[in-house]
Amino acid sequence: MKATSKTLRTAVLMLAFVAGAPALASAQSMVIFVRHAERADGGPAAGAGMTGAPADPLLSAAGKQRAEKLATMLAESGVKAIYTSEFRRTQDTGKPLAAKLGLTVTPVASSDVNELVKKIKAEHPKDVVLVVGHSNTVPAAIKAFGGPGVKMADDEYSAIYILSPATGAITLIRY
Repeated sequence: MKATSKTLRTAVLMLAFVAGAPALASAQSMVIFVRHAERADGGPAAGAGMTGAPADPLLSAAGKQRAEKLATMLAESGVKAIYTSEFRRTQDTGKPLAAKLGLTVTPVASSDVNELVKKIKAEHPKDVVLVVGHSNTVPAAIKAFGGPGVKMADDEYSAIYILSPATGAITLIRY
């Protein structure tokens, strides 16, 4: 009787694995999230919002250096696509890596996290993808991909979040 019970249990486990395999096979391999690098205008003062600041500032010298460092760090990561918001600071953060990899930066409206997730899942179902966003959109996008809730300060530029959508596991690296 033990052999039959063990055989049945093994068969059920194998069936569960086989039934779940297509779902795992179609998930993103990995999604890497970063906030844009430092802004040339220094960003809004804490709680001040965008009042009086340019709506679409360029990167500062420190921001350009950070974007280059990010490109060096991710050059061998297998990134196949780079998504940004419509703002120059996100695009300029992703451009050095795009140049290294021969990719183009794909902007998606920062107000539409659902569209971003939909595009990535449809166009890069098994790829490693980089998303360059903002302190409010990166946490929302991580959550939309099934990751945990994260908080990002308005002056935080050094975080790289690496998410495995199949499991929801996330790793934080500072650079």
